[in-house]
Amino acid sequence: MKNDKIYSIQQIGAQWPTLDPFLFTAHHKEVYPKGNEDMTISESLTGRNIGSDFSSKDGWSMYHGRKIPGFPYHPHRGFETVTIVEEGLADHSDSLGSAGRFGEGDVQWMTAGAGVQHSEMFPLLNTKEKNPVELFQIWLNLPKKDKMVEPSYKMLWHEDIPLVNEKDVNGNAIEIKVIAGTYKNTNPLASTPNSWAADKNHNVGIWRVHLDANAEWSLPATAKTSNRAIYFYKGDSISVDSTTIEENVMFHVNPEAELKIKAGDSDTYILVLQGDPIGESVAKHGPFVMNTRAELQQAFNDFQNTQFGGWPWDKQEMVHAKNKGRFALHADGKLEEK
Repeated sequence: MKNDKIYSIQQIGAQWPTLDPFLFTAHHKEVYPKGNEDMTISESLTGRNIGSDFSSKDGWSMYHGRKIPGFPYHPHRGFETVTIVEEGLADHSDSLGSAGRFGEGDVQWMTAGAGVQHSEMFPLLNTKEKNPVELFQIWLNLPKKDKMVEPSYKMLWHEDIPLVNEKDVNGNAIEIKVIAGTYKNTNPLASTPNSWAADKNHNVGIWRVHLDANAEWSLPATAKTSNRAIYFYKGDSISVDSTTIEENVMFHVNPEAELKIKAGDSDTYILVLQGDPIGESVAKHGPFVMNTRAELQQAFNDFQNTQFGGWPWDKQEMVHAKNKGRFALHADGKLEEK
């Protein structure tokens, strides 16, 4: 489909198509069984491809975890990750010595830059009931000039993330979670020190929007230079510019157009990703995103030689103490606890 407001519509699954400057978005929604006392999975793993389980068998995947679901330590270079944990908890550890436990609406922003190793595991803390997890991981590119910036990470705690609450003409509620980019007059929290997205001139926006059933929302126009995508990921249907869709979809839309978005007969959730394209060549393989094949090879060589600082933790599937609450330990020793 193509018109002056909606350029195209694509179906989405667990991994979503993205537009420059975004590289990749994964939506993980799992209902894990109860955990053991050591936070490992309590059910049999027979029939799964352990080490690379994306099966969604019985409503959950182990991913690259062997006893605890998640992503054991692995490297990144040349981009940023934004991890939004809407439900459940994630445990972060990295080669800088940073660590954290976050979730229930928290966001972790990590600029990999010159190179970092990290793990993201899902500790199964509940031993009596199921352990649901819903999260998004968004990969945001860095331009050539910023590929080798110093890596860093930051926690955006859900208590601090700005929420804009609106009502439509019928009194239906609309909530906009402002993760990146200014929405109307509401500014986001600061991201990492070397984040390309933090520069307002790049028009990067990441907004999670919740519409009550039948709510109508107007998405304001943005800069004509931007790429803008609207992802409808939860609800029975959605109408964008009078086009109604009943399945999970991505709308690539005109950034200069104000769009009328209407929820169906149930609570509706969308994610808006927008930003000016970087417009550079992209060479990527696995965890590295560079501009040329030669730079990719150099990234592999550097990782083999330095391990991006090594792994200071005693486990590949690193999880923190079961009784720990939400926290962030930074490489400089600063500790935040929630």
